[in-house]
Amino acid sequence: MRSRRATKIVATLGPASSDPQLLEQMIAAGVNVVRLNFSHGKARDHVERAARVREAAQRAGREVAIMADLQGPKIRVGKFAEGRVMLEVGQPFILDASRSEPGDLLGVGLDYKELPRDVKAGDVLLLNDGLIVLTVDSVRGEAVHTTVTIGGELSNNKGINKQGGGLTAPALTAKDMEDIKTAMSFQADYVAVSFPKNATDMEMARQLCNVAATEFRHKPGLIAKIERAEAIPRLEEILRVSDGIMVARGDLAVEVGNAAVPALQKKMIRMAREMDKVVITATQMMESMITNPVPTRAEVSDVANAVLDGTDAVMLSAETAAGKYPLETVQEMAKICAAAEAAEDPDRDADFDGETAGRIDQSVAMGALFTAHHLGAKAIVAMTDSGSTALWMSRHRIHIPIYALTPKVATQRRMAMFRNVRPLLMDTSADRDTALDQAERHLKARNIVQHGDLYVITCGEPMGAPGGTNMLKICRVQ
Repeated sequence: MRSRRATKIVATLGPASSDPQLLEQMIAAGVNVVRLNFSHGKARDHVERAARVREAAQRAGREVAIMADLQGPKIRVGKFAEGRVMLEVGQPFILDASRSEPGDLLGVGLDYKELPRDVKAGDVLLLNDGLIVLTVDSVRGEAVHTTVTIGGELSNNKGINKQGGGLTAPALTAKDMEDIKTAMSFQADYVAVSFPKNATDMEMARQLCNVAATEFRHKPGLIAKIERAEAIPRLEEILRVSDGIMVARGDLAVEVGNAAVPALQKKMIRMAREMDKVVITATQMMESMITNPVPTRAEVSDVANAVLDGTDAVMLSAETAAGKYPLETVQEMAKICAAAEAAEDPDRDADFDGETAGRIDQSVAMGALFTAHHLGAKAIVAMTDSGSTALWMSRHRIHIPIYALTPKVATQRRMAMFRNVRPLLMDTSADRDTALDQAERHLKARNIVQHGDLYVITCGEPMGAPGGTNMLKICRVQ
């Protein structure tokens, strides 16, 4: 409870951050969610890293969520005989799905064998995150003949995007299906699905996760990574079947153009919050800190703007996985988030204009926020079994911290992603009055509230019933 920062920090684990002592320091400095990138490493590596995260969190005295990020389809070129080639503007270059020998200046093979059927003359292909641009001249059998429009160095296994989208690669590969089983073996709290095009991709991922997690009696949250142009017009349907989205600005920018991404980011954050889903803003947020001990002014503004937009979490990728300053990056990001939040001036009454709630528990959650705001309460407390009440509360901006008390460790970890929610583990009595007394003692023991403080608390009767929040109480600490 040391930090009053509302926005959560997702940090990617990698060679630079795998030391147990450093990982513990990063968690203590503000990491709320640890991302395991399944694009790298073997199943055993991820199982070991997950155990390391749990141990480090326990030593740091905080629970963190683990997010397993699936690799998705490998839409990449093959390997080159000398590891790389230098492409010049105007030269012809062939992407050949049938080629088995290493590539050269004339062309290269493909990991993605469907490319010849996905493109036609006039299409624009962007390689290596858009640094190299090829225009398709023709497709002859398995060979895509192109002309280099923007040249540069092309090395082994660089990614391919089609401008405007349209690649048919499925979101879930055979490798992803095996990786889901691995992630469920250590009960990953979230699974991030790469390159989903529609709701069907997410529904398939949900089924695979639920089947793999059955023996562990676990259900992970599902995050849709929005990085395909096709996903944008279907954002609402994707959100409806997901628990949240990631604004994955790298591949998305390559497909829709850099200039379109800032407005799309704001739209995605707004829509996710309106639909009671979590949202992560990702990609190059503190990129310069891979090699530098301080961020650029532009990066500071980027992180702050995502916070002011209302994102639940901001994500670090290579900065913490492979960078020179993983701990310092987390510390800097935490400071930026806190400063941006301090500049907010949320209008609680305006936020509820036109708001309606179709359920009793949602109405109680909204009532708690409204009441706490007008009474100047020290804290808002939600006694929750599933975490739903805390999620609904977190969709509205308020400078009063929300403490979510739950008897379930899985719920506590999952709530680590929710903006402005501090999840705490607490076994509660089945008797309501006893449970309320327990909650106050719990808060006092952690110096969250003190004698004379006012706080607002929600719970449900019967206690422990999911979706049963039906009571709001205003308390003053005796």
